[in-house]
Amino acid sequence: MAVMQSRDNRTEIAGTGGTTQFKFVTLDAGGLVTIAGAAGEQCYGVALTTVAAAAATTICVSGKVTVTAGGTIAAGDAVQTDAAGDAITAAAGDVVMGYAKEAGVDGQVIAIELIQGGNVVPA
Repeated sequence: MAVMQSRDNRTEIAGTGGTTQFKFVTLDAGGLVTIAGAAGEQCYGVALTTVAAAAATTICVSGKVTVTAGGTIAAGDAVQTDAAGDAITAAAGDVVMGYAKEAGVDGQVIAIELIQGGNVVPA
C-alpha cells in the first residue's frame, strides 16, 4: 500500500511563555507564537519543539502532526484546542483545527490531520 504525506512547517519566534512540544499555538499581537489560551479559538498551528520565550521554534501549520490530547478522543473526531493548547473533541460553536487519525486519552500524544480555514462546528 502506497502512502504519501505532506506537512508544512514554519520557523517562528516564541512569545511570552515560550512553546511546548505538541501543543496548539496562536499568534500574539506582535506576530510571536504562544500556546493557545482559549478553548475553541483559531490556532496558527502545532509546536514541534519546546523553547523559552524569544527562541526560534518549529511550528507545523498543516498536514499530519502529533498533538497532546486533553481528554478522550475517538479516531475521526473533529478536534479543537482547549485552554491549555491540548486537543479535545470539537464542540458546537468552536473552531475545528483538524481530525483525529487515531484514538487517545488525556495526556496521550496522538496523530491528527491539521487543517486551516476556521471551520466552526454548527450549533
